[in-house]
Amino acid sequence: MTVAVTEPQSQAEFTEKVVDVHRGAEELKKEIGKVIIGQEKVVDLMIISMFANSHSLLMGVPGLAKTLLVHSLAQATSLDFTRVQFTPDMMPSDLIGTEILEEDRTSGQRAFKFVKGPLFTNLLLADEVNRTTPKTQAALLQSMQERQVSAAGTTYDLDKPFLVFATQNPIEQEGTYPLPEAQLDRFLFRIDVSYPSASQEITMVMNTTSSEQAVIESVYDKQRLLEHQALVRQIPASETVVNYAVSLVRGTRPNGEDSGKFAKENIRWGAGPRASQALIYAGKARALLDGRYTVEKEDIDFLAKPILVHRIMPTFQAEAEGVHSLAIIEHCLKNVRI
Repeated sequence: MTVAVTEPQSQAEFTEKVVDVHRGAEELKKEIGKVIIGQEKVVDLMIISMFANSHSLLMGVPGLAKTLLVHSLAQATSLDFTRVQFTPDMMPSDLIGTEILEEDRTSGQRAFKFVKGPLFTNLLLADEVNRTTPKTQAALLQSMQERQVSAAGTTYDLDKPFLVFATQNPIEQEGTYPLPEAQLDRFLFRIDVSYPSASQEITMVMNTTSSEQAVIESVYDKQRLLEHQALVRQIPASETVVNYAVSLVRGTRPNGEDSGKFAKENIRWGAGPRASQALIYAGKARALLDGRYTVEKEDIDFLAKPILVHRIMPTFQAEAEGVHSLAIIEHCLKNVRI
């Protein structure tokens, strides 16, 4: 189903839309906060990813409510939600759908009918995405990049919006298939979900073991969300901020003309141009959600780690010395040359 999106025609209407987005973001956080205790940065990044019409990878050990986070976001936005548990025996057809032979009871004629799979949704939770085979991962890759799927020689468009939030367990590697770099690059963010604080965990346990359960109300519909997603591209980014973002990304490349000694010694390969685009686009979404009219340097600094952490590969020597991707990003932020 296609939803028409109307763009603001005047400055006054644009201002009104920006205020509406900021108000909507606060409403989303309030509703999600009914069941999610803490994890403010995680929630912020998930909402930014949604408004930027982009996919994200949630990384964290079991039991940190990653599934609940995504489900709560779907409830608050009234989006069609599907959860798929990825397993080693999963086939692409289990995700995309398959053709079945159907007989018309009236005429007796038989014909193939395509039965859509769980990919045909608005918000897909790909749980433990690294547990499935590369063949099935590749099927997910096409849908993430092109918002289309191909089956039996026919291409089907996915409904808008189409967002993938995938989860991955960082401590269990046996029986997994590491995501290829091409697919990792399709995720706007790698969002690290950490343990709650002691006070947050106490509140969480008290809330979840009582007889009263919080109910999340929908504060967004598809039409409003699509209009706000379209508004993100209208937020301006100055040449200075774009220059800063591009310089930061280019500084992660060990063999580039902008790379220094640190990059050559500690980075096997760095982030590509898609990372520069992601920094600015996500920066526009963050500015809009904050009720601002332009991207600032602080937006780039805030978003650098979740955007770059899965796009940088340290050298073996750097990893042996404890210099991981996050440390490399921190160094690049301190030493970015414009």
